[in-house]
Amino acid sequence: MAGTRALKNDVRRLLSDPDRQRVLETVSSQRPRRIINALIARFYDEDALVRWRAIAAAGAVVSGLARKDRESARVVMRRFMWMLNDESGGIGWGAPEAMGETTALSPAMADEYGEILCSFVYPDRNFLEHPGLQRGLLWGLGRLAQACPQRVKEALPHILSFMKSKDPVHRGHAAWAAGNIKDPRALKRLELLFSDHGQLDFFENWHIRRTRVAELARHAAGGITRRERQG
Repeated sequence: MAGTRALKNDVRRLLSDPDRQRVLETVSSQRPRRIINALIARFYDEDALVRWRAIAAAGAVVSGLARKDRESARVVMRRFMWMLNDESGGIGWGAPEAMGETTALSPAMADEYGEILCSFVYPDRNFLEHPGLQRGLLWGLGRLAQACPQRVKEALPHILSFMKSKDPVHRGHAAWAAGNIKDPRALKRLELLFSDHGQLDFFENWHIRRTRVAELARHAAGGITRRERQG
């Protein structure tokens, strides 16, 4: 890749590549600090797909860094946390999603930061007040739950509360997260969303697809039910 000045633009072009593996191999071959800075800059991109892919790529880079240099990975995770702090002077777009992606990919980072990520959904802990950040947090929690449901299980009641939100993204991301936790306590609340025609753009597997809350809720409930049958 080019020097520091051109790196951010090069990263933007790179993230338009539909080949996820090729992108992740490229960003992982760069010096971590340089590429992380460039990726975080794209958390604010006007193109939603670029934003989401930057988040996914950042998670991959930090999880890889955790295997080689744990303290440097901690520095980045603390940076994500700082971005969510009022004293940072910003809003923190992409930070909870990046924390979720990183902890999903790295058991070591999940050990250290999984509980902190969950704390952002607890009203009596580090609750995120901004509705936009809540959208990302619910996705981040769902992503961590994909890798390790037990780490998010205690936060389930707070996740379920977002299924009553007026925001279809809240409802959809909460349903998806609940499905990944695979706890039967979520079934009754999920069933209430089976006729929810609210629409949202959902990021998964390197792509964004337009879907309905009902689709995510039904898929989540189906996964929980199958898990119950399997014992």
